Amino acid sequence: MALAPGRPLTPPAPSRRPDTGHDVRCTPVWQLVALGVVSSAFIAAACWVSGHVHADATLQMAARFLHVAALVVGLGSVLAVDWFAVMWLLGRLGLPTVLRTACTLQVPIWLGLGGLVVSGLFLRPNLDSPLTLLKLGLVLAVAVNGLYAHRLGQRLEPYLDTTPPRRLLVQSAVAATVSQTGWWGATFIGFLNSQS
Repeated sequence: MALAPGRPLTPPAPSRRPDTGHDVRCTPVWQLVALGVVSSAFIAAACWVSGHVHADATLQMAARFLHVAALVVGLGSVLAVDWFAVMWLLGRLGLPTVLRTACTLQVPIWLGLGGLVVSGLFLRPNLDSPLTLLKLGLVLAVAVNGLYAHRLGQRLEPYLDTTPPRRLLVQSAVAATVSQTGWWGATFIGFLNSQS
């Protein structure tokens, strides 16, 4: 349920109608689509640049350290948000706590993801390998899913004091599953690639 950068959470405005789930203050879909296109272009550009960068052993070692550090920051933040979401689903935390946590940790999540892409430029990724292409696909899925999760978080705000509709709960569970699958899948493939 990792959310993309956005505005801080505020109490529901009187114009919100929890019975419809409509939130007039949600980020417009066109902005999220535009951010998705920019994210895709950034990852594609990073792939192209990686084929033209020739890092020496020292730079590769520094990039490897930064890659691991970015993974710790990004995945650690995602795990925290998703853990709070699980606690909410189990009735142990309130929705406001989950949304505040997601809002607070969205910057480290995106910094971690961006750090992984940038540091990966210097790690000589084998773009002919199906595993590497799968990893890049998972990274792109994580980025797009983060934007989708941001929108879901905004749509959940009107339900801070009541139970959200089942469809929003299902969509949130799907977003969390995609997030975990993408982060852990890319991490595992990165580990396999580092062994070869």
